[in-house]
Amino acid sequence: MKYLIYARKSTDEDDRQILSIEAQLTELKEFASKEGLEIADEFIEAKTAKVPGRPIFNQMIARIEADGPFGILSWHPDRLARNSVDGGKIIYLVDTGKIGGLKFPTFWFDATPQGKFMLNIAFGQSKYYIDNLSENVKRGLRQKLRKGDYPAFAPIGYLNELRHHTIIKDPQRAEIVRKIFQLYSSGKYTFEDLHELSFAMGLAGQRKGKAITLSKIQTLLKNPFYYGLFRFKGELYQGNHEPIISKQLFEKVQRVMQERGKPQKKSLKSYTFKGVFKCGECGRQITAETKIKPSGKTYTYYRCTKKNRVCAQKYISEQNLTQQLNKLFQKVALSVELKNYFLNRWEKDFKDFSTNANASAQNLKAELKIIEAKLNRLLDIYVDQAINREEYAAKKQKLLNRRVEINEEVENFGRKGNVRLGLFKEWILQAFQANSIAESENLEEKRSLLKKIGSDFRITGQKPLISLQNPWSLSAKKAEFISMSG
Repeated sequence: MKYLIYARKSTDEDDRQILSIEAQLTELKEFASKEGLEIADEFIEAKTAKVPGRPIFNQMIARIEADGPFGILSWHPDRLARNSVDGGKIIYLVDTGKIGGLKFPTFWFDATPQGKFMLNIAFGQSKYYIDNLSENVKRGLRQKLRKGDYPAFAPIGYLNELRHHTIIKDPQRAEIVRKIFQLYSSGKYTFEDLHELSFAMGLAGQRKGKAITLSKIQTLLKNPFYYGLFRFKGELYQGNHEPIISKQLFEKVQRVMQERGKPQKKSLKSYTFKGVFKCGECGRQITAETKIKPSGKTYTYYRCTKKNRVCAQKYISEQNLTQQLNKLFQKVALSVELKNYFLNRWEKDFKDFSTNANASAQNLKAELKIIEAKLNRLLDIYVDQAINREEYAAKKQKLLNRRVEINEEVENFGRKGNVRLGLFKEWILQAFQANSIAESENLEEKRSLLKKIGSDFRITGQKPLISLQNPWSLSAKKAEFISMSG
């Protein structure tokens, strides 16, 4: 009787300790020579035997059914079958005589009731091992997810640290990823723009080192991994990796993406105050132009465009406009005495805030403990099948997002302080500098200060009209301001 060699190796976790195909073939041929077995053919396969459907195995079975009887020579019964369907087929062909013998260097078999009984046990053990291993793998995966370990290859901007099996920031790519989020959040860049910039900045894939594709840019911007969470099989989990961006920046990016707004291209302005003012009579834009006098001197003028309108407003020279703005800057400027007065007030308010902030931080930490308890209860309810998977995932996502928000708020207490106080101090220093800006010849500084102090900029009768914003409107009335603040 002739024998068919069957050698199989798969990439399954449980097969890692099994001999390679080359090693199996060597052992099997030596065994066949020693036992005097005649080999008719070899069937070699690299596929899992967990489920039916192996093409090479099925070819061997079809040949046995058509031209049998044949014997089968394999390293171990688990190379032939790890599922009940294929195992049952082997037993059936032994019963019908199509398989005349089974030989294994590591397992004894004889076509007797006792031999077939032992073969059944071997196939059953192989299936039990696979089933048990699968359950252990799932259990281990669930434990990794609970610990916040991302069970996959790290996304761009991170690295898999193999020694401790953790995920760490990529020192070369993390800052580039953060920059991509910041640029897109401005609303001025498309995916195509970011794709080109990423290539210029050297943002390449970690596996093959090639430039990332356009679709990868969009996927990157949608990935919650970058603010501390990760999604696995449709469910959100808290990661133990260090975030690259804040949750606020991530949400801003999502809003920009949803709005699908076109990038706002920055136009180059030849004139400092062009685009700032409107005509006080007809509401049209104020444009600018340069004229050359017979003497050769150049002068810049601002005037109403008068587009499709009859407007009586005359032009105003840039020199005249600048002089009037300088008077306005001097009006809202703070003296040294007022600057010191407001800085003393700021220091007192900052101390009061720090005391209150510590109390608020303790409240947030207490809320964190409540959220942790809710997450544990939610998991128990889900395990008890009191809610379905969709309800569980939705409630869990809401709690996880709130946990991220609280952690960021706690960090902001110590790192950024109070925004209102920060703006107040910034205003004190800017208002003190207003005098020097009025005396300066730098028109860009004047334009920048002008945009800070007011709104609704108009020109009427060759005079700029500006609605001052608080606290600039109050600083223009210094005596009243001190009375209100005292």
